[in-house]
Amino acid sequence: MTDYRAAYEAWLRAPRLSDEERAELRGIEGDEEEIRQRFSGQMTFGTGGLREKMRTGLKAMNRHTVAHATQGMAALILRQGRGADGVVVGHDSRNNSRLFAETAACVLAANGIPAYLFDGLRPTPELSFALRELHCVAGINITASHNPKEYNGYKAYWDDGGQLPPEHADVVAAEIARLDVFRDVKLTDYDAALREGKIRLIGAGMDERYLAAVQAQAVNPAAVAAVADELKIVYTPLHGAGCRLVPEILRRVGLKHLYPVEEQMVTDGNFPTVEKPNPEYPAAFALGLALADRVGSDLVVATDPDADRVGVMTRTPDGSFRTITGNQMGALLLDYIITAYRETGTMPPEPYAVKSIVSTELATRICEANGVEMYNVLTGFKFIGEVIKNHEQSGRGSFLFGFEESYGYLKGTYARDKDAVVASMLICEMTAYYRARGMTLSDALEALWKRYGYCYEANRELYMEGADGPARMAALMDGLRAKPPADFGGAAVTLVADYLTATVTEGGAVRPTGLPRSNVLYYRLENGDVIVIRPSGTEPKVKFYYLLLADDHAGAERKMKAYLATTDALIGR
Repeated sequence: MTDYRAAYEAWLRAPRLSDEERAELRGIEGDEEEIRQRFSGQMTFGTGGLREKMRTGLKAMNRHTVAHATQGMAALILRQGRGADGVVVGHDSRNNSRLFAETAACVLAANGIPAYLFDGLRPTPELSFALRELHCVAGINITASHNPKEYNGYKAYWDDGGQLPPEHADVVAAEIARLDVFRDVKLTDYDAALREGKIRLIGAGMDERYLAAVQAQAVNPAAVAAVADELKIVYTPLHGAGCRLVPEILRRVGLKHLYPVEEQMVTDGNFPTVEKPNPEYPAAFALGLALADRVGSDLVVATDPDADRVGVMTRTPDGSFRTITGNQMGALLLDYIITAYRETGTMPPEPYAVKSIVSTELATRICEANGVEMYNVLTGFKFIGEVIKNHEQSGRGSFLFGFEESYGYLKGTYARDKDAVVASMLICEMTAYYRARGMTLSDALEALWKRYGYCYEANRELYMEGADGPARMAALMDGLRAKPPADFGGAAVTLVADYLTATVTEGGAVRPTGLPRSNVLYYRLENGDVIVIRPSGTEPKVKFYYLLLADDHAGAERKMKAYLATTDALIGR
């Protein structure tokens, strides 16, 4: 009997399985590929935690694998001698998220670790904030961010409010591999643990503390007040966790005309009005745009289901709407924050900003022109959090702003994760600032390009699903290392950074990257363009990032066509 078939049979016999779960497994008895996908090993626990489709099985998100992962977290915490510090547990609006959060809390309680469980869904950044406020050792958040409805996930945080560092994630992964998913996992009754104070609920009091911290990040509060009578904003949480706190913070900063998309204010893990609850996709804005046209809104703001990412579509001078990409919004916010501080005479000492290596170089140009130090880090907001932490420990530098191209932004040090609540507030403040000057965000973006040069960014995703997906992704990256491209679209590669080997090769010389090891390849071309290739940490795909410099959009499009042809050749298409 194969290993995956043996695991399948063991699950069928497990006493902890419910009748419904057992029936689900019996229903796939004749589907060998489905059994293999669910039982050929475990989910990989990394610094991003876990993410998979919800179904019964070892390589899937369900109450048993959530309990298994939490037992691994408990082992790490107890090994550190910090069980008494407790763990904050939160969740989003996805199907089963509350069940999984309560399950995690019950495992912690059974291991003698106090669990601070939110009394309902909350934005992911509030978990990071609460963890720091309560001085807990760790946090667990049940969310699959912007993935389709079939998915759920498990994010783990450490005491600084950032996601679990690699060395701790390795310990948890080793414990999960060592522990049996049923036999070695401790559980207690939820209601009993609640009565005994082993599980404690977090409510509105933490919301107030969090909102106060967010509102303190306003750069120029007077900007909204100046145009509050005419500024109109449409907002949608896409059925997710932003439904309460995003509208609340916008009202608190003085916005008078906020128009929620009522159909999408309903928290629903089936996300019935969108195919994918992802504010990166224009399709997610359909209902918001229709409402915006009816009310004459300046802006449509959408947050993802766990309210850590935010997307925007802005009115243009001709009355239509255009998407502001994650890269563009990061550059706009950075420039606005610097401008507002300068105009109000409140620029803090030794200002610095942080972005990921796959995010726009326009931000680098803005920092260089304004005397702000820019740090480039690997993809993952935990790395932005580490830069903040290092500066705090050294007692130097003032954090202005951090962002990733994937629609994640943070201002302030109250949290260590991207925050769509603070970003929504700042985006509306910035929109008000430009409206008072007769400009839309579209105009502001054009002005940025005129000042700093035209920058164009594009992404491409190559999905590799199925049980052999990870092996195929690894083979692609290994092939690129074995036979590195000499050029893209005829432009010679002049610099190669391999973050897995932590080396940069340029002009025949080799130097260290200075960043942690990660399976990422970075190419700089002779014309200054940058191409980055990396496997996703949470989805079965390899991502390609193109960061281009050009005279205009048409020139950038010509380059992209040539670069995509080279990419097709590299991946065998």
